[in-house]
Amino acid sequence: MVEGEIPHLSITVDDKDINAGALDVLQEIRPLWRKEDVELKLLTDGITNKLVGCRHKDEDEAETVLVRIYGNKTDLLIDRKAETRNILLLSKLGLAPHLYATFQNGLAYQFVPGCTLTHQTVTEEHIYRLVATRMARLHKVQVPNQHTPRPFIWNKVQSFLDLVPDVFTDTNKHTRFQGLKIPKALLQAELHYLKRVLDEPGLPVVFCHNDLLLGNVVYTQEKNCVTFIDYEYAAFNYQAFDIANHFLEFAGVEDADFSRYPSEELQRNWLCIYLEEFKGNFGAEDIDRLLREVNRFVLVSHLFWGIWALIQTEHSYIDFDFLGYAAVRFEEYFTRKEELTSSGKLPR
Repeated sequence: MVEGEIPHLSITVDDKDINAGALDVLQEIRPLWRKEDVELKLLTDGITNKLVGCRHKDEDEAETVLVRIYGNKTDLLIDRKAETRNILLLSKLGLAPHLYATFQNGLAYQFVPGCTLTHQTVTEEHIYRLVATRMARLHKVQVPNQHTPRPFIWNKVQSFLDLVPDVFTDTNKHTRFQGLKIPKALLQAELHYLKRVLDEPGLPVVFCHNDLLLGNVVYTQEKNCVTFIDYEYAAFNYQAFDIANHFLEFAGVEDADFSRYPSEELQRNWLCIYLEEFKGNFGAEDIDRLLREVNRFVLVSHLFWGIWALIQTEHSYIDFDFLGYAAVRFEEYFTRKEELTSSGKLPR
């Protein structure tokens, strides 16, 4: 049992036969469901893990269980025990779907009806109002036995960078990486730079999602609510990072277009909604301060996910151009860095 509350199953789902593995998991957590009565659907929102929706076709109020199979070598990137603890804590608070079980290379959890956001819907005021409020509630979560939390981001980025291979196994990918002219030594120097200029005392550190891409926000129209899913990277971190990271996700992933980064007007409206929930009483100076911090922490997000994409380039079996995605994130990083340093918002 995990945390004494949910079962851990001694099942490893074969990446080449996901449906059979999902049915094995269901046999343990829904033993009354006959295999022949279960409808399976492979869902494709993510680029890290594989997800199967499992539904009993004969029940009137048919429940859907999601079975998530971790991506190859993602245990190098993610603390799975911490992920489980986080989901259990947040589901009790109504901030995450219910977790039904874990297994050797994945977990099974509650399906939340609705649709994930798109780069169009995330800019609609009635929806981003829900997202901003939900994030503020998440940021107010108190985790037991966490007295003086430290932001996880610096150690996490360093651990990611340490995992980037010096030579990629695929020679074509290695040649492409060399063509980017962004060696690991340069990425290391940029990480040192960001820590030096951004790790200021007094910056708010809160419990963050840290990966609030559009596919991790489910909008349920009937209830007029949003639910955050996939808490793989949830941890204490800078408040400004979580917001900046979400704003950058307005760009999308497979067709990332960072011209979609929200306008200053939208950012200010979003931050007003957020601060109203997060602290209640706030003034114009609070909005200005948080806006300034958010637009500095976009650099950390670009570096973080660019390095993450290099690791996925080496290990992932998902059909996605991770190296191309890394190139886009690094290009945006250096563009935004130049803008911030030229305007005096960051030192050189």
